[in-house]
Amino acid sequence: MSLIPKKGTVYVVDDDEAVRDSLQWLLEGKDYRVRCFDSAESFLARYDPREVACLIVDIRMGGMSGLELQDRLIENKSPLPVVFITGHGDVPMAVDTMKKGAMDFIQKPFDEAHLDSLVERMLDKARDSFAGHQQAASRDALLAKLTSRESQVLERIVAGRLNKQIADDLGISIKTVEAHRANIMEKLGANTVADLLKIALGSQAPAKAS
Repeated sequence: MSLIPKKGTVYVVDDDEAVRDSLQWLLEGKDYRVRCFDSAESFLARYDPREVACLIVDIRMGGMSGLELQDRLIENKSPLPVVFITGHGDVPMAVDTMKKGAMDFIQKPFDEAHLDSLVERMLDKARDSFAGHQQAASRDALLAKLTSRESQVLERIVAGRLNKQIADDLGISIKTVEAHRANIMEKLGANTVADLLKIALGSQAPAKAS
């Protein structure tokens, strides 16, 4: 049985084979799992957004550039932490990537100690970011169970409206509001109004009793 690296996965995207090999050698020597790609396109085709990982990508590549890849990940709301590989003339461009959320940039040749420290920080951030991302996805899946009318009732519960006020707002009876509230609580696995607010406002969803 093979041993699984303890430290996490690092994606390396660079169209220069020598750079990929160098980074893979350095990072695997530090017990990271490394997955290399020769283009942004091949990375996107095989990247698993459910995996807790980080990305090291060359800022300049043939085909889709590292900058364009960053834009695509932002568009897809990916929580993947990103660091760019830059040449000396790319520093102003790399600063712009950090304004878009990149954690840092590294210049060739790579400093092994700095690289290791940077990847550790990226993976720490990845664990936090992916936990939040998964929580948001779970919340969205719960809220998607609600009917349009139940969503309207929930919005008003969150706004602090009383049942009578909600009934007046929506032109329905108080008993109908109460029935919708009960359905909402059941669908969202909430035992109290406080639980309901936590889910609706994006806080930690309560564990459903077995």
